[in-house]
Amino acid sequence: MTLKIGQLAAATGTQAEAIRYYERQGLLPVPARTQSNYRVYDGSHIERLAFIRHCRCLDMTLGEIRTLLQYKDAPGGSCEQVAVLLAEHIGHVMGRIAELKALERELRRLRRQCAASDVAANCGILSSLEQAAREHHHGTSTHGHDKHVQGTHRQLAVAAKTR
Repeated sequence: MTLKIGQLAAATGTQAEAIRYYERQGLLPVPARTQSNYRVYDGSHIERLAFIRHCRCLDMTLGEIRTLLQYKDAPGGSCEQVAVLLAEHIGHVMGRIAELKALERELRRLRRQCAASDVAANCGILSSLEQAAREHHHGTSTHGHDKHVQGTHRQLAVAAKTR
């Protein structure tokens, strides 16, 4: 079975540009080329791309995926480092969960500022957001929630799409 990039993209639900990016990053093997210089993929590319995409859905970095692929490509190697990598990733996930819980608390605190029957000019949520923005701009924030949990919206969208 041979596929062109568009067919591989359709078969795996991956954008063609993402496939090219994974190739440039060394995660996907460089495919053969036709005489017309079209990339030609086979079943091994589908399997590897599915592995990469699943790891990305688990929020693994490209570096982590690269390491996992190295072990996958050397099946005689020890599984110990794979377990260590996963344990470290779990730690990162736990950190993000803590950040998300703090974000939820802050949003709930903001929500309590609202008297829904009032006009927007007197909105406690808007006033609190304005005050926090001024403090953040001047470097005097007291809430400690200055940073957004990176990738959260993207990961939620990816998770919703893959269900």
